[in-house]
Amino acid sequence: MNREQPPRRDFLRYVGTLAALSTPALQAGASEKDKVEFPPIYDKSEKPEKTEPPADPWNERVGIALVGLGRITVNEMLPALAQCKHARPVALVTGDRAKGLKIAHQYNIPESAVLDYKDYDRLAQMPDVQGVYIGLPNNMHLEYTVRAARAGKHVLCEKPMANSVAECRQMIDACRKAGRKLMIAYRSQYEPMDRALVAMVREKKLGALKEFVSVNSQNMGDPQHWRLKRALAGGGALPDIGLYCINAARFLSGEEPSEVIGNVWSTPGDARFREVEESCQFILRFPSGFIASCSTSYAAHKSQHFRLNGAQGWAEMNPAYAYRGLQLKVSRVVDGKEQATDVRIEEKNQFALEMDHFARCIQQDREVHTPGEEGLQDQRIVEAIYQSARTGKAVKLSPPGRTRGPEPQTEGS
Repeated sequence: MNREQPPRRDFLRYVGTLAALSTPALQAGASEKDKVEFPPIYDKSEKPEKTEPPADPWNERVGIALVGLGRITVNEMLPALAQCKHARPVALVTGDRAKGLKIAHQYNIPESAVLDYKDYDRLAQMPDVQGVYIGLPNNMHLEYTVRAARAGKHVLCEKPMANSVAECRQMIDACRKAGRKLMIAYRSQYEPMDRALVAMVREKKLGALKEFVSVNSQNMGDPQHWRLKRALAGGGALPDIGLYCINAARFLSGEEPSEVIGNVWSTPGDARFREVEESCQFILRFPSGFIASCSTSYAAHKSQHFRLNGAQGWAEMNPAYAYRGLQLKVSRVVDGKEQATDVRIEEKNQFALEMDHFARCIQQDREVHTPGEEGLQDQRIVEAIYQSARTGKAVKLSPPGRTRGPEPQTEGS
């Protein structure tokens, strides 16, 4: 046996539920009447293999209106909807009708369902639209969430949730008052490798968690990009890409920070950073003694990784946070020797997974996994980091209460 890798049985024992996360999907569009089933061939004492549920018939899927046709909607969410099992695109909202019509033709959306922003409230008269996906600049999330709720539509809003704690609370209150679901698009929490790592942590496979170290950086080029305008983005690298580090430290550990320390920096004379910070370094301290040390930048070569250190092992993702191509490595002591293993899990479209979860929660009237309270907590932490950076002092945080709903049981559910 190759002692450089742990035995297969031991590997499966400490990774846990990976097999269930990598089951290939059934053909899209299949219905219950099209399913072919065979009598079991295994002994009744054995547990049958799991298979993913078939896709809903097209006209039974949750209709989604996509609000804002920027890069994330056009390049990621619309193609993901073509892979979804429970959701379908039925309307577009854009300030550029020519662009909207071109995309509508591509995705078989009626021209009558291409709306201008000024016509947004017409969604209330469109029964095919059950939910909206908001992919707008951050400062517009509040308005278009509140108006969607008033129109009777459920909301999936991109992160960061809003530009302030006050705005987050208004969004939560509006959806609660209207009896509509509000989900924040934390795609990493639906991604198979991240979910497998959460399972490992809960099963104590790494032992007591001690440290989370992470970097998320990219080199912004255009000084006119909306993400570099404080009024639109609410801040610079911290609320945009630093948010991934904050959220990962929270959902992987299952803990909430009780204290933060932050520092921000912008290179003098760099036209990109007249309004927002170039970089931010921050520390999150947790009640158990677990600590997260993170760095984020808008002026460094692209780097996306984290290391989660436990008393009995570590897990490393590099790249992390990316839309695709994630790589996970786990190291533990096995039979007295350090064993590092590259964890192999079938890659899934993260946007499709989060959208299908949103759709299933609408269909079954279930609580979403990443509700508005999850976005609110991250915004509380962001504001505390900025406060620490201004004052040069650590900032205490009170416990937030419950921020997440039940875990998705299977992909797309």
